[in-house]
Amino acid sequence: MKNYITIMLLLATTTIFAQETKKELEKEKTKIDAFASKTGSIIKLTDYKLSGIKTLYGGLSETRIRKINSGSLISYFFQIEKQGKYSTATASIEYSDLLEVIKAINSLKTEVEKDLATNPEYLENKFTTVDGFKVGYMMGKGKITWFLQLEKYGSDNTIFIENLEMIEKAFEEAKIKIDELKK
Repeated sequence: MKNYITIMLLLATTTIFAQETKKELEKEKTKIDAFASKTGSIIKLTDYKLSGIKTLYGGLSETRIRKINSGSLISYFFQIEKQGKYSTATASIEYSDLLEVIKAINSLKTEVEKDLATNPEYLENKFTTVDGFKVGYMMGKGKITWFLQLEKYGSDNTIFIENLEMIEKAFEEAKIKIDELKK
C-alpha cells in the first residue's frame, strides 16, 4: 500500500511539472506566431518582396512585408530571411517593433563614434525586441561590424553587415511599404 501511494504521488508531481513546462513554452510564442495561429478564423498571408540586405560576406538576405489577415484583424510584419546550410532563419518584426528598432538604430548610430574613441579590445552594443530580434554592432581593434540576429534561439541566425546604411535602408523601405499598405 505504501508503494502504491508513493507511485501515485510521483505520477501526480510529474503531471503538475509537465503542465507547468507546457505553460512556459506557450509564453514563448512570438507576436507573429500568436497572431497567425488563432483558431476559429481564416488566416490569409500575403507577402510583398523588398530589396534585401547585402551581407558582409557577399550574400543577400531576402526581405519582405508579410500582411496577415485573421478574421477582421490585420497585422504587418517586416521579415528578414537568412538561408543557412541546413535551415532558414527568419525574423518577423511587427510594425510597432519596427518603429522601435528604427529609433534604436538611430540611437546606436550616435553611440558608435563614442565607443570607437574608447578603443576597446571588444565591445558589443545592441537592441533586442520582445521577440528576440537583435540589431547592433561589435567592435574590436578599431573595426566595426554591424549585425542582425534574426532569431532568439539556434545557430547560424546572424547576418553580419559592413555598414549601417544598408540596415537603415532596409528598415526604412519596410516602414514605407507598410505605411503604403495601410492606406
